[in-house]
Amino acid sequence: MVTFVITLLLIAFVVRYVLPAVLRFFVASFVQKQARKYTEQFGGTPFEAPFNAPTASRQPEGEVHVDFIPPKEKPRKPREFKGGEYVDFEEVK
Repeated sequence: MVTFVITLLLIAFVVRYVLPAVLRFFVASFVQKQARKYTEQFGGTPFEAPFNAPTASRQPEGEVHVDFIPPKEKPRKPREFKGGEYVDFEEVK
């Protein structure tokens, strides 16, 4: 029983304190590696706009540019209601 508790405490310590530090190290090295790849491939600084895209292409205030206008649907002709089954209703108090 004592070995079980010690093992459980050791696993809890590793999961709580050691694992986040190790994961943080690996994620940071992965991000740096990807940033270096990006720099080599596109020849720019990491996290810059890709493919020399314009960064400040803001439109003047008050103007709206719409890229897509959906087609308007023709209004559907409502089908005539033929009626339904009549249900007798009694209010029960």
